[in-house]
Amino acid sequence: MIVCFDIGGTAIKGAYARTPEAIQPLPRIATPGHDLDAFVAALASVVDAAPEPVEAVSLSIAGVIDPDTRQAIVANIPCIHGIRLQEELERRLSLPVVIANDADCFAMAEAGFGAGQGHDVVFGVILGSGVGGGLVVRGRLINEGGGYAGEWGHGPISATIAGAARHSVPQFACGCGQTGCLDAIGSARGLERLDKHLHARELSSIDIISAWEQGEDKAAETIDVHIDILSGPLAVLINATGASRIPVGGGLSNSKALIGRLDTATRAKTLRRFSGPLVVPAACTIEPGLIGSAILGFQRVAQG
Repeated sequence: MIVCFDIGGTAIKGAYARTPEAIQPLPRIATPGHDLDAFVAALASVVDAAPEPVEAVSLSIAGVIDPDTRQAIVANIPCIHGIRLQEELERRLSLPVVIANDADCFAMAEAGFGAGQGHDVVFGVILGSGVGGGLVVRGRLINEGGGYAGEWGHGPISATIAGAARHSVPQFACGCGQTGCLDAIGSARGLERLDKHLHARELSSIDIISAWEQGEDKAAETIDVHIDILSGPLAVLINATGASRIPVGGGLSNSKALIGRLDTATRAKTLRRFSGPLVVPAACTIEPGLIGSAILGFQRVAQG
């Protein structure tokens, strides 16, 4: 049995997994964000209550493990930020521990049991409050040792996009500290910034997409630019990795029309000519963070 967790800033989702497919979700518990002892105790309470012996613990976090220092970079949970979290948890729980970024776990889930099944190279994309991703090659996470692979939302890029240039789109400041990142304009919040810049109004991303789907001209212009900005970097990423399936999660993926539009625009820019869908809505019905962390946990156990 693997005990897997999806760790958020406010709540911890836990589950017992007998196989990557047989997952028993558990009630959520509050995340002790400022007390490391309480944080470990919360995880330990779930492990100790397991109905059979536990072989490993696997965590999905909204952060990364620095591949050089092994320190956790988790801004929304201060008590684990900056510490060697894997080593700390293994010492305190007396079990093997696996830790991965939440977008990486999403990509693992989609590659194993979602829209990426049957594809050798799967790039899972998150289009929500931020832009993220994870790369899985032949069933293995490319980021197994930690690090930033798959973080296509960061790095100054928006000024080079033709659609942005035609509309004089500014380089918005990004939460990572840089300016002009895809995250700052391609995410749901970025869509809102873009619409405000183009049309001097305050609409939520949900309202913008709804207006577009109903045929509003202003929303259509916003979506045109947004898709142009996203599809170019995504096509480059596909060319570089050879990914043949791009499952999309996050709030913007709730619009099948938007994802269909992104698919069409992206396929037009890739070197490989895809005859069928490439960019598709995610398909996992259970929490992908739990599924992905369970898969990684069982891979760790198999390695010994």
